Order: sequence, then C-alpha cells, then structure tokens
Amino acid sequence: MKTSFVSNITMQTTLLRTISEAQSELMDRQKEIVTLRHADLGAELGAKTARTLNLHRDLQRLQSLQSTNSLTTQRLAASQEALGQVSEAANTVMETLVALTGTESKDQLDRTKEGFGAAIALFTSASNTSFSGEYLFAGIDTDVMPMNSYLDPASPAKATFDLAFQTYFTFAQDDAQVADITPAEMEGFILELETMFMDTSAAGTWATDWSNASDQNMTSRISNSEVVQSSTNANTDGMRKFALGAVIGYELLNLNIGTETRKLVSDKSLEYIGSAITGVDSERSLLGVSEARVEQANISLGAQSSILTTSINGLEMIDENEIATRITTLQTQLELAYTLTAQLQNMSLVNYL
Repeated sequence: MKTSFVSNITMQTTLLRTISEAQSELMDRQKEIVTLRHADLGAELGAKTARTLNLHRDLQRLQSLQSTNSLTTQRLAASQEALGQVSEAANTVMETLVALTGTESKDQLDRTKEGFGAAIALFTSASNTSFSGEYLFAGIDTDVMPMNSYLDPASPAKATFDLAFQTYFTFAQDDAQVADITPAEMEGFILELETMFMDTSAAGTWATDWSNASDQNMTSRISNSEVVQSSTNANTDGMRKFALGAVIGYELLNLNIGTETRKLVSDKSLEYIGSAITGVDSERSLLGVSEARVEQANISLGAQSSILTTSINGLEMIDENEIATRITTLQTQLELAYTLTAQLQNMSLVNYL
C-alpha cells in the first residue's frame, strides 16, 4: 500500500483564495443593494453598455435644459415685475395729469412736479433691475447698467434738455419771457424733443444721454429645437415715450406759462404716457408668451426625462430579492470558510505526539 503526502498549506491557500473572492463579491453585492444598480455595468451589460451611456448623456442634456429653464423663468418673472412697476408708475402719472386738468395752483403744480420726479426715479430704478448679477434691461450687454438717472445733478440728459430749451426759445426756463410762449411754440418744442428721444441711432440723444443698453435682447434655448426671447431692453418705444412724457411733465408743467400752453403740455404728456403704457404692456405680453413656451418646454422635457430614466433603470437596476439572497449565501460561505481555515490552522503533528 502506498501513501501520498498531503499538505494542509495547499488547502489553506485554496480557502483563502475562496474567502478573498467571496469578500470581493460581497462588497459588490452590498454596494448594489444600496445603489440599486449593477456594481460593474460593463461586465453585466456587455455590448449594451454603449446604449446606457448614450441614454445617460441624453438625460444629462435634458436635465441641463431644465436647469437653465429654471433660471430663464426667474429672469422672465423678474422682468415682468420690473415692467409692471413702470406701467404702474405711468398709470399713476396719468391719474395725476387727469386730476391736474384746469388747475393753476402753484402748490398743486409743484406737487405734480414731485410726482413726476418720483415716477422718473421709479422708472430708472426698475430699468436698472438686476438678477443674478445681470441687468435685465441691458439687452445682451448684461454687465452694463442700462439707464442713467435724469434726476442726477450731473445728468447729461438734463443738460441736453436745458440746452434744447435755451436753443429753441432763446431764453432759459426761469426767464420771465416764458409767460409769452404760445401753445404752437410749445408744441413745436415738444415735437423737437420727440425727435431727439425717438432717434434710434447711436448718435441720438437717447443713446448718448439716457441709455447704455443694447437693442439686442437676450435669448435662451429652452429645448432641443426652441429658442425664446428671455429679456427686453431699455430702448423700446414704450420706455422712450415714458421718459419723454415724464420729462415734459416734470420740466414744463409748473413753469410760468399760460393756461392754454399748460393744457397743451398736459395733453402731450398724457399722450406720450398713454403710448408708453401700451408699449410697456406689449413687452410684457411678449415676455408672457416666452414664459408660456418655457412652461410647455419643461412639461415636454419632464416627459422625455421620465422615458429615459425608465429605459436606464431597465438596463441598470438590480433585482433586490435576488441580490439579498446572494448576500446571505456569500455570508454563509464566508462563515464556513473561516471555520475551516481555523480548523486547518490547528492541524499539527505536535498535537498528536
């Protein structure tokens, strides 16, 4: 009878290798039970890995659009709020002008001037509204404050108005000859002011004295195929006419002019302010259309994201019950391997001598 040499070191090595493999797999299965995803997508999906990567890329693009749409929605809402303030200021001025009809009271005329000054201040503040560090009414030049203050002592717009008055009438606003200005002369001066304010060229009064804004509005991509206007600018007709009507009322209504001439000033200011309200509300409507399109785009993006997520989950998600059973099996195998290893380590001839 022949005996063979058997080494318990070989058996221990085999068990240790089994323990190492079981521990590695157990870590993967425990990771899967937490993430509910396969630990190694490449090994599990094989040729389908490219598909899941493409789905993830598409989902990230949709999520990026949803994120930027959130900012676009906030920008549009802030723009609507600022335009609403301008519209409210214009309506307040119109009420003031209507109430002023026929009055020659110096105190009331002075209070009216104060009211126009408050409207101009609100108009300037609203025009310079910023959101996330960007000026909403600066067009594409979002880092530039769009509107200069007419009420600033060093205002170039105020200096231009005074010069225009002096040039047209050949005397200053505080001159006694102001009382002799006829309605026709005042109308001629106001029409000249309108030409100055409505000049859309870079050399025009509006561009040089009032506004630093770009005429080109901000646009935002809200879906793979849609781009919307996401802002307006301080150079629109509504903004210009509000400034014109407000300045006419602020500068001319309380001058020492005749009743008929004052009525003409009031009527012209009322006309421009009315046009301003129409123009501002038109801009608000355009932004409202953009808000509606963004909302619809978000609904579509949400539906697409849901479909992609379902497809990704179908490829990557695990069967929790199956993984839980596998974890239990691995833990049992490890406990048995630990027990056998301990027993092998205690096998020694010394124990039998």
